[in-house]
Amino acid sequence: MGYVAFVLVLVALLHLYVYRRAVHDVTDGRRARRVGAAVVAVLGLAVAGALLTRTALPPDTARPLHYLGWFWFALLVYVGMVLALGELVRLAVRFVRGRPSPERRKFLARVIAGAAAVTAVGAVTHGAIVARQPRVERREVLLDRLDPAFDGFTIAAISDIHLGPLVDGADAAGFVAMINGAAPDVVAVVGDLVDGSVEELGGYAAPLADIAAPTYFVTGNHEYYSGAAEWVAFLPTLGIRVLRNEREEIRRGDAVLHLAGCDDRTAAASGVPGHGFDLDAALAGRDPEQPVVLLCHQPVMVDRAVAAGVDLQISGHTHGGQLWPLTQVALVDQPVLAGLVRVGPTWLYVTRGTGFWGPPVRVGSPPEITVLTLRSRRSPPG
Repeated sequence: MGYVAFVLVLVALLHLYVYRRAVHDVTDGRRARRVGAAVVAVLGLAVAGALLTRTALPPDTARPLHYLGWFWFALLVYVGMVLALGELVRLAVRFVRGRPSPERRKFLARVIAGAAAVTAVGAVTHGAIVARQPRVERREVLLDRLDPAFDGFTIAAISDIHLGPLVDGADAAGFVAMINGAAPDVVAVVGDLVDGSVEELGGYAAPLADIAAPTYFVTGNHEYYSGAAEWVAFLPTLGIRVLRNEREEIRRGDAVLHLAGCDDRTAAASGVPGHGFDLDAALAGRDPEQPVVLLCHQPVMVDRAVAAGVDLQISGHTHGGQLWPLTQVALVDQPVLAGLVRVGPTWLYVTRGTGFWGPPVRVGSPPEITVLTLRSRRSPPG
């Protein structure tokens, strides 16, 4: 709750700044400013409502408010960024020409506010279209210990769907169709599937039962805001295996590939009994000469994976930043935003995710379903 309060304070301050620069400084007369203040206040309340009713209202009821609040929030972010850059323009004008007259100040304010509005509308419109068009991406990963029998084995990685008011069952059915069309050997759902309870969103998740390949799931931080224990019990009814600090042995003849999964790193502090990240438990009893792929929601856990001798970790969580250039904020807590990187002997793949959280907008971070093809460094016999 403290985090939500902090965000609400920041949002309120941003609204005050936008009102000052984009309404007060560009209009004449009290009436125009009062109307502008009222509009900004109503939109600000819509953002607050979207934040506070994330799980308080049924998703169908909350949907109109969430569309209004989150679209405005995305516009607000880009308007605020351009207005902030406008402060540099003001300083440059004052440095070069001295303090401008009231008429010139108003003209400059209108130019900057107009540029902010055009930039925000363009970025958010483009981002809203992109957010609804996930694409299948394919990557190959060379694993030193992979038996040639598993050369070409494919894992479809999907993450951060965020079922809720703005991502529903029809969206889930579309994702399933894309997954089945890619025909992977297994599917890995690496957390943040839902933003709500089983009672509210069980129907939205139902299309996941139509995934053709064996499907595995690990919790993300949002499951622990949404009744993680109930989801862990519900997902197996859809044919999805939940990996909670455990592993599955996948065999091809005498060859073995271990698929391990761990609870999210926030699980231990969530208060859900028995939940907590435990990679040692997941790998207990494994032959250390056999390769292991780890499903783990947050990329930051890769240091643990390296220490445990994991060959490949698949994660999500970052959304690839979702709204450029705010993408860099995610790097405060995570080692990478997206893509395939090598961390010591371990490969780490971070998917940008398939849905979105908050604004139904993605700028510079298109949604994806990634098919990872495992390749063996060892030559096949004969």
